[in-house]
Amino acid sequence: MEGVMIIADSKGKGYNFAKNIYEYVLRKKERDFPIDLSDIERTKFKDGEIKIKISKNVRRKKCFLIHDSNKNPYEWFTELVFKLEAINFSSPSEINVVLPYTRFARQDRKDESRVSVNAKALAQVVSLYATRGMTVDLHNPQMQEYFDIPYDNLYSFPVLVDYLQRNHKKILEDLVVVTPDLGGGKRAESLVKRLVKSGVKAEVAIGYKTRKKENEVERTMIIGNVEGKNCLIVDDIIDTGNTIIKTAEKLKEKGAKKIFVYGTHGLFTERDNEFEIFDKILVSDSLRCPKIRNLEVVSLANLFGEAIYRTIIGESLSDLFDKK
Repeated sequence: MEGVMIIADSKGKGYNFAKNIYEYVLRKKERDFPIDLSDIERTKFKDGEIKIKISKNVRRKKCFLIHDSNKNPYEWFTELVFKLEAINFSSPSEINVVLPYTRFARQDRKDESRVSVNAKALAQVVSLYATRGMTVDLHNPQMQEYFDIPYDNLYSFPVLVDYLQRNHKKILEDLVVVTPDLGGGKRAESLVKRLVKSGVKAEVAIGYKTRKKENEVERTMIIGNVEGKNCLIVDDIIDTGNTIIKTAEKLKEKGAKKIFVYGTHGLFTERDNEFEIFDKILVSDSLRCPKIRNLEVVSLANLFGEAIYRTIIGESLSDLFDKK
């Protein structure tokens, strides 16, 4: 093997996350291949155009582009295309694109006339350049079908359960896992099954919401018994937070003891004191989060590092989750 190259932008907000992934693979005792970390050089012209260059030689190397998810969505998409183009012209043996947070995944279907299916467009562009892709907790796992390449969707719940058992055992007592909407029912059930495997009993409650318009919840109801229980709301994305805040308010009305929330991808596009309703907010480091008093970060760097290592040596990724 000619070697492996991890590629990340040192000027991006997600660089520490990418560097931690690189260092995880670098430390693997079983590793029998060379691995290096390359920066990305960016030239910006006065009219706003950019030129992308990969800093180090990647010829005949297995490349893993860890693309910074913190960028404005349109910069994120544009730079992703140009980075893949630059790598492609540098003669690597393969191109693996790692998207800690897959943007545009919420626009995954035609729900009204004359709309773009952004998730499909993204998948088609990535498939033109990359050999395979990787992300975590896709908004809709069926989006994987849009790619013409293998696109692995990792699951963060094993990491979350391990984190809670090591740091917050009290949260796991008298626990109810709450999904803020009907669409997240399978996500909540998946976490409960993972908890049961770890010896933790938990129940499921379901939030039902109606909306006036996007990001504005009109009414919320809770299906399930939450009185006197610790409630852990789980979602893949915390955007404005309106849905989970409304769900938390309703849980309080129903007599919940303490209320926690875990969202894999913390966008926090609206940050105000309403998040104080939660006893604790847990998010992953797929995105760099703002400073909120009751927020803790559950790192997924080792999860991605192990998945990348297994991809390099040809081991199963499903075993990564089945054995935990």
